[in-house]
Formats: sequence, C-alpha cells, structure tokens
Amino acid sequence: MALKTHHKILIGSFSSIIIIFMVVSGILTYTLFIKQNANYNSLKQQVTDVESKIGELTENLIETKASLEQNQEQLSLLKASAGEDFSGIVGDAIESVVTIKTSYSQGTGFIINDEGYVVTNAHVLADPAGKLAQPIESLTYNQGTKQAEYIGHSNELDLALLKISGTYNSLKLANSDEIQIGEKVIAIGNPLGLQFSVSEGIVSAIDRKGTNGLEAYIQTDAALNPGNSGGPLINKQGEVIGINNFKVSGGENLGFALESNYIKEIVNQISQQTLNQTLIE
Repeated sequence: MALKTHHKILIGSFSSIIIIFMVVSGILTYTLFIKQNANYNSLKQQVTDVESKIGELTENLIETKASLEQNQEQLSLLKASAGEDFSGIVGDAIESVVTIKTSYSQGTGFIINDEGYVVTNAHVLADPAGKLAQPIESLTYNQGTKQAEYIGHSNELDLALLKISGTYNSLKLANSDEIQIGEKVIAIGNPLGLQFSVSEGIVSAIDRKGTNGLEAYIQTDAALNPGNSGGPLINKQGEVIGINNFKVSGGENLGFALESNYIKEIVNQISQQTLNQTLIE
C-alpha cells in the first residue's frame, strides 16, 4: 500500500530530527571531550607548576641552610681570630697532642692519623750520640702512657714518625701555601716539662731558611722553649700549619716551624717506604 503524502512528510521530518539530534549530540560530545582534555592539561600544568615551586623551595631551603652553616663557621673563625675564643680550638686540638719521652729527652708530638700515627722531631728521639733512644713513651692528654713504635725518620727535615696503639682524633694539616703573614696561631707543647701548655702569637714570616738550607720554615713569635719541639703550630681553623722545630738562642720570640706541606710529603715518603701506604691524603 503506497504511503500517502502526509505520511511521507511525517517520516521525513522524523528522520531529519533524528539526524539533527545525532549531529548535535556528536558536537556536544566532542565539545565536552575537548573541554575535559583542556581541563586535564590545565590540571597537569598546575601540578607541574606546583612540583617546580616545591623544587625551588627545596633548593632555597638547602641554600639557606648552607648559608647559615657558612655564617656560623665565619662567626666561629671571627671569634677565634679575636684571640679570646681560641679556647674552643685548643679544647679540640690538645686531645690530639702527646708528650714524647725517652731516657734522654722530652718533647712533643701530635697525631696525624686516627690509627695512632704520631709526628715529632727526630732530635727528640736521639741519644747524646745521635742514635735512636729506646724505649719511647707517649703520654696522651688523658694521661694514658703508651709505648711508641718507631716507624722512620728524616734527618734532613728533622721529622720522625711513630705509632701508638688505639684510635684517636687526629689533627688536619693545612695547605701551608695559604699561610698569611700576621695571622694568629697557637703552639701546643711541653716547654720545660710543663705538659700541654699553649702559647699564642702570629706568623711573623714564611719561607725562612733553616739550618738545612731549605726555605721551608714559618717564623712565629709564639713562645717556644725546650720541650715544644715536635708540637703543632695551629691556625684559627684548628689546622696544623707547621711543626715547631727550633728557636734562635739569645733572641726573644724567634721560633721556627717546618711548614705543613713538607710534613705531609716526608710523612708519606716514610710511610710508603716502611708501611707501603699513604697516611696523609
């Protein structure tokens, strides 16, 4: 049966409505997808921005902490350089200083390695004939007496390396190329048998020539007396810049210490030859 004209119109209109509905629905669905995708990208960017800000905040906190630590260190150095607060440095350093005794003489040494390796002057260990005096005793700051083992020495630079049993806090050697004339220093030793005495002074000159002809000595006005030999000369950072070696007799405040870079070189030469290892990095 053929459709009448008005039936055809109704069917065509209904089809058109369905098509229009589908098109509109598609457009709306696509628009919603685009909007959701844009929202997702925006949220992702916001998360990225937050993470970046957290990273920047973390870096700022690290920089602030480092700056505070640096300021604290500078404050400590400033206090130490004022002289009145060298006591803090002495309190740490003196525990790494030892008294060296033989049957003929007495001097000072200091610990340069946590395993108990000690540096002193070779002449502290010599008998009247210039030979090694035995036994060698080492008295630590806490009054513990240890037998010291002789490792080796250098006659030219008047250095000797010993070993005592136990573990200790060691003193760090400074780079003596960075020593400044006029900087404050302290000497720790046993002048005339007065154990663990401290004297303060300044660096009067550097690269002074010793009796060995080497321009390897720091001149200081810190008081040095018999018994100070082998003790450390320490800067305001608590580092060893030299080993107290000799003074000019008849003069006041004319002491000399072998520069720390020479100490490092000779100690490592001795340890490599005798122990097959490097003690000071």
